[in-house]
Amino acid sequence: MPHDTAPPGLRWNLLDEALIRWRCVAQGDLHRSSMPALLAALAADTVRDFPALRPHQRHPWYAFLAQLAAIALHRVGQVEPWTESADWHAALLALTPDDPDGAAWCLVAPSERPALLQPPVPGERVEDWKNVLHAADELDMLITSKNHDLKGARAWIAEPDDWLFALVSLQTQEGFLGAGNYGISRMNGGFASRPGVGIAPAGAWGARWRADVRALLAQRDAIADQQGFAADTGYALLWLLPWAGSDSLAMASLDPLYIEICRRVRLTANGDRLGARVTGSKAARVAGKERNGITGDAWTPVDVADGKALTVSGAGFEYKLMAELLTGGRFTQGAAWRLDGWPRDASLQLVAQAAVRGQGKTEGYHERRVPISPKLRSRLAGPQRVAVAEMAKQRIAAIAALRKLLWSSLVILFANGDGDDRNDSISDKAGRFARPFEQGEDARFFDDLALEAEAEDAERPALRVLWLLGLVERAASVLEQSFDAGPRSAMQRYKARAAALSRFHGALRGAKPVLPDLAQHYAQQRRDAAPEPQGHHHA
Repeated sequence: MPHDTAPPGLRWNLLDEALIRWRCVAQGDLHRSSMPALLAALAADTVRDFPALRPHQRHPWYAFLAQLAAIALHRVGQVEPWTESADWHAALLALTPDDPDGAAWCLVAPSERPALLQPPVPGERVEDWKNVLHAADELDMLITSKNHDLKGARAWIAEPDDWLFALVSLQTQEGFLGAGNYGISRMNGGFASRPGVGIAPAGAWGARWRADVRALLAQRDAIADQQGFAADTGYALLWLLPWAGSDSLAMASLDPLYIEICRRVRLTANGDRLGARVTGSKAARVAGKERNGITGDAWTPVDVADGKALTVSGAGFEYKLMAELLTGGRFTQGAAWRLDGWPRDASLQLVAQAAVRGQGKTEGYHERRVPISPKLRSRLAGPQRVAVAEMAKQRIAAIAALRKLLWSSLVILFANGDGDDRNDSISDKAGRFARPFEQGEDARFFDDLALEAEAEDAERPALRVLWLLGLVERAASVLEQSFDAGPRSAMQRYKARAAALSRFHGALRGAKPVLPDLAQHYAQQRRDAAPEPQGHHHA
């Protein structure tokens, strides 16, 4: 129902009003939909993207849509997402039986009633809450250490979906921010991050969403068993429950796919403008601290040895972590990680997303996608995975060894040919100049690995040597490009360059070679090139 005819105090009802902006796959044209119409569009795979969605909000918004759909479908015993918005409307309304007028799906509702992602606070005067926010991005979870990182409080002329995305981001991925500001249960500690890791079909939002909704439905009972959730009677939408800020919900009282909230916030209407009021709490909404973020979340890998959910560092999804996620045994993956059950020729990708949090600052939004061909998938899904993991490990070790050699050669260059003459500033400079080598290898790592992993066993040794030769060539080129930054005087320049090159090539071919596989190849080349000994000819 449009908000001018809504029950008193209810505004911006997402069940009935076309408030969410998205663009269409076919033409890229802009649409505005209610929540039920958006879910129907996702089921029909017509959603390309959301123009108002900021990068760090992508995973929480995606996860919210997938969890919400799976909860609604499960409650009515449906396994396939509907393509009609009327079906979604009925199912979403059925999730909030105490609010048949749709209050729990409105951005603004009276404070004694739930509003979307905003728990009721009966008996409290929200007008007395001191923290008043006027811009949608003030509500969001991002902390910028300096205003030039990403301008704060700039979304003054905000539309309802700007507030919606900020609200989802705050309530489902926020961490600890000082006394009274607790974080979510679905991450390992208050300064961690809620990662979004899964296998997705290449394409728009809908194909991945449909696949993940099906996976959530298929695995919800297993998640309930493993995590001790209430399989059928648990709380699923945590904003429906009143919260005075002093009590926490036990994990055992929750639905396996629960959508959580972590802050006491209420959106407010000032004419046709939205604002917000926020206040603290004496306890976290969900009592799950001892879980270390292990909640059965579909997109959160769990570090088996540490017994903790993955926390992404400021380095983001660099190649070593991605190789471990893709091939290694260090993590157990959530429901969104499926290598089987796809059409044989499906183009898949490993998707990894996280907003990384430090103490009192953010360390950036990180997103990386690695294509997985049908051939590579069959290797990873079968007994060959161990061999692929070993290939990745050996390549990571080779890059590390060569980066170290490059660094030590650069130290000699910058120390004017005398490696013993190094100091901290020379070491730092060598590190700075060596960095592009590893960054380059990071960028091409998975394309190169796939060539070897997809090859037949007999072809692999030759492919590996080719890769090692290329690796050496790229490192040598970084070394030679650094010559200009070396000593200026002609005499020293010659000595420094010669010493750096000697260090670099000597370590590749010496008695203790840096890359033994490559040293064998060089030795074989020398043997092949050597003239055959002249024999005696008898008449």
